[in-house]
Amino acid sequence: MKKHVLFIALVLIAALATPLFAQGGVEAKSAGFVPSKDIEWIVTSSPGGGSDIYTRIITDIMTRLNLVNGQTFLVTNKTDGGGEVGRLQVSRVTAGKIADHTLLTFNSGDHAPMVKNTANRIENFTPIAVMAVDKQLLYIGEYSKYKTFTEVIAAVKSGKNVVIAGSKGDDIATYEMLVKELGFTQNQIAFITNDATSAAITSILGGHVDLVMSKPAAADQYVAAGKLVPVLALANARFTGNLAAAPTLSEVGAYANVENPIWRGVVAPKSMSAEAAAFWSSAFEAVSKSEAWLNDYINKYKLVSEFKNSVQAKAYMEKFEADYLKSLGK
Repeated sequence: MKKHVLFIALVLIAALATPLFAQGGVEAKSAGFVPSKDIEWIVTSSPGGGSDIYTRIITDIMTRLNLVNGQTFLVTNKTDGGGEVGRLQVSRVTAGKIADHTLLTFNSGDHAPMVKNTANRIENFTPIAVMAVDKQLLYIGEYSKYKTFTEVIAAVKSGKNVVIAGSKGDDIATYEMLVKELGFTQNQIAFITNDATSAAITSILGGHVDLVMSKPAAADQYVAAGKLVPVLALANARFTGNLAAAPTLSEVGAYANVENPIWRGVVAPKSMSAEAAAFWSSAFEAVSKSEAWLNDYINKYKLVSEFKNSVQAKAYMEKFEADYLKSLGK
């Protein structure tokens, strides 16, 4: 009888203990990083530019989807040194809560000049995600002397100098590709570099330059208002919607198309914990799959949605850096 009672007692203990162990296993598996303070998000271009728009749309979607545990995003625009000060600051954040709550908007237009002009490298960051691919166009303003890009080419051939305003990084690289393909010098078609596309657009709205280079996002409101008109698609195919009238370079004359796709992503300090990096990568993936991302950003600003998680983004950015260093002979 005693043995029978002992057996029943052991069975009951085991039955009660099993859910506790199982629950502990679930808690351990689900334990990880969750935002617990304000999130500082650094943007190394001015308000109103393409990177700024991209950042603020993502923060809005993450907040609406309740992906950040009710915490607040603090978006800070740091343009000193062409953005290098902001990038260096993020790369030097030490481990801890600050590192886990710090993000940096990072695209190919930031990566290339960083590698070219400084000793900072992608190994000093934690890649989080790549979200989309962007391309540029050339626009004229209401005070521009030329109405088509064909007129621009004719003017240069007749001995006149033309000035294009744009931003740094990818805009400069695309400009250099364009001038080379046209067979002109950088004196014949000059380029004025601004801290952000918004500043470049301001210059053409004031009639200070002949053309402006911009991605669709930064120029969209001005195109809608009739202040800017796209005259050349720097892509292998025409854009759609209100940008469809802009021809590609091969449609303008006996030239090859000029295209320099810009990837848009996000990185964090190298010191960010693995748990936080995994959380943020998943959060960005959720954004990329949302209808708001497609409607409010991808479709509206005519980009290509191209999500890469933290592992894929790391490999992608490392290859971009290696290829760019090779092109520089380094």
